[in-house]
Amino acid sequence: MQMNGQQQISATRQQVWEALNDPEVLKRCIPGCQSLAKESDTRLVATVEIKIGPIGARFNGTVELSDINAPDSYTMTIEGQGGTVGSVKSIAKVKLSDGGEGITILSYDVDALVSGRLAQLGGPIMDATAKQLAARFFGQFGKVIAGPEPVAAGAAKARGTRATGTASAASGSPIVWLLTLVVASLVGYLVGHSGSAEHSDWMGIAIGTLLLIVGAAGFEFGRRSGTTNITLDADLLARLLEGKR
Repeated sequence: MQMNGQQQISATRQQVWEALNDPEVLKRCIPGCQSLAKESDTRLVATVEIKIGPIGARFNGTVELSDINAPDSYTMTIEGQGGTVGSVKSIAKVKLSDGGEGITILSYDVDALVSGRLAQLGGPIMDATAKQLAARFFGQFGKVIAGPEPVAAGAAKARGTRATGTASAASGSPIVWLLTLVVASLVGYLVGHSGSAEHSDWMGIAIGTLLLIVGAAGFEFGRRSGTTNITLDADLLARLLEGKR
């Protein structure tokens, strides 16, 4: 089985080269990699669990580097044993080239040989699986090298706006309650001294003001907090006023 292609990576050639030789980076990027350790500067040992078509396999393998020309190219010889499932041996030639403005082009040419049950799956399944695994590897590899994505200015501003809005609501609620308390006390005083007819106009204005402000305060507080509803019983208020008269 042969496979070749290239991948564009948003990093310098030196950064890509160092990542390709970093076991921790490779472990995070290789699909199904359970362990990866460096035995020497040119040899790695790995355990990988993958599914090829209907067959799931656990491979114990080695990766040997040769023809090293840092930071431009090297050759990887990969051997993996999957027990009764079969084995894989491949030679991959990797080459790095500048793509301009912090871009690196990674080219690869792979020649692989499979045996055992894996060989019985047929070329189309093996080719499709190999391409899928390569796409997953390079996709993750690019993300790891690029690092965490910077927070967009718009998103940061939106979060700041939400935080400010929350703080404003929290600080505004006591003011609403204080205003309601003052107005209610004033209206209560006027109602208490409304025994004569000459105060009836003031009493009507005061009650109307109370209904308006308390209703508005209750609506605003309920909208901001979403936890408390203020209900004014108009019938009860009317009976109290009627009894006072």
